[in-house]
Amino acid sequence: MEKDFFFDDGQTFIINADIFTTKKIAAKSIDLIVTSPPYNVDIQYNSHNDQLTYDDYRDFSRRWMKRCFTWLKDDGRFCLNIPLDKNKGGQQSVGADLTTIAKKTCFSYHSTIVWNEGNISRRTAWGSWASASAPYVIAPVELIIVLYKKTWKKTSGSGESDISRKEFVEWTNGLWTFNGERKKKTGHPAPFPVELPLRCMKLFSFVGDVVLDPFMGSGSTLVAASQCNRKCIGIEIDRGYCERAVARIKKEGIQKEGT
Repeated sequence: MEKDFFFDDGQTFIINADIFTTKKIAAKSIDLIVTSPPYNVDIQYNSHNDQLTYDDYRDFSRRWMKRCFTWLKDDGRFCLNIPLDKNKGGQQSVGADLTTIAKKTCFSYHSTIVWNEGNISRRTAWGSWASASAPYVIAPVELIIVLYKKTWKKTSGSGESDISRKEFVEWTNGLWTFNGERKKKTGHPAPFPVELPLRCMKLFSFVGDVVLDPFMGSGSTLVAASQCNRKCIGIEIDRGYCERAVARIKKEGIQKEGT
């Protein structure tokens, strides 16, 4: 039997458990999922093997997406932050492959946002230097694949939006440019900035909606939800990252009176 939530302030909830075994999330209870799953590029997480074979990684992706599909409401949305491609361990079209897996898992495709993450542009991809013999190309961008469960038009929830006219005009342009997050700031090896989930929430969910991050990490999604009045659930297998997320929520989130 699972224990109580690792953290629960009535608005933000942290589940310290495996995404494949937790029983704390009811079917059709989530309005929006925003997450950045492990990229399988040998990042040194505390409690996850990030160097699976590519076939095993695709199977891992298929299994966790199936769980997420069950948890989403019929008009729920899914914002999946993943790399365009990778070359560590062999060239792979990660963005295309995971989008295909999501569609085969029964998600419907809506659009792709290209995130121009300014502080990764220093990566080099020379291969054969100044020669056509074997050059390598790596685009300094990541993707946010926008999917949905059964119907794109959202009819559940408060119906209250908090996105400004300026934000709506800028963010519906599918090229987002802002810097990534520094590892030292969050104590996590692969964080995304609060700006990413904040934009997804304000663009794709209503005030008061329930947001889920099944790979919570250091808690950027939960911080964003606190800042824009969404309820949020984070799942994280590593207790140390759960502790860091709680500290970030208390420091960076908007705290209600008496908390």
